[in-house]
Amino acid sequence: MTAPLVYTKPAIALHWLIALLIFGAFPLGIYLEDLPLSPSKLQILSWHKWIGVTVLLLAAARAAWRVTHEIPAPPAGMPAWQVRVASITHGLLYALLFVAPVSGWLLSSAKGFQTVYFGILPLPDLVMKSKELSEVLQKVHGASTFIMMLLIIAHVAAALKHHLVDRDDVMKRMLPGYKK
Repeated sequence: MTAPLVYTKPAIALHWLIALLIFGAFPLGIYLEDLPLSPSKLQILSWHKWIGVTVLLLAAARAAWRVTHEIPAPPAGMPAWQVRVASITHGLLYALLFVAPVSGWLLSSAKGFQTVYFGILPLPDLVMKSKELSEVLQKVHGASTFIMMLLIIAHVAAALKHHLVDRDDVMKRMLPGYKK
């Protein structure tokens, strides 16, 4: 079986929806860092958690899609090192799509603040309340989100390089409506 020329509509939709959610969650998380505890902070924190849980659910759907579908092949002539770096970057991004939200959920549990999805569905606390554990999880969550953002920046830069310099279809095949 030959590799498809473009991504499927579900893969494209999941890609862009997850991207939009991450670009919403990350600045909210940064903004929350310096806010004193208040009703406003708790509301923004709830939004941040809702986005995180949604990213986790969509990442699971995206991972399920990925293991059941073949992805488009790299462009002919793409250097092997670029193929390898792209593969590693994608693998790390997939991993971080799970690590960041799960570490946030664990952090919330360790701080003693239950996550209630969209204010309706209470999610179980994954760990007992623990100041020591919450301090570790705060670092894990912060580091995983910052690493994810660095990888996303590299991912976007590589897509733009393919589009503007190499003039191949790497970026186009993840755009809605593109047909090879």
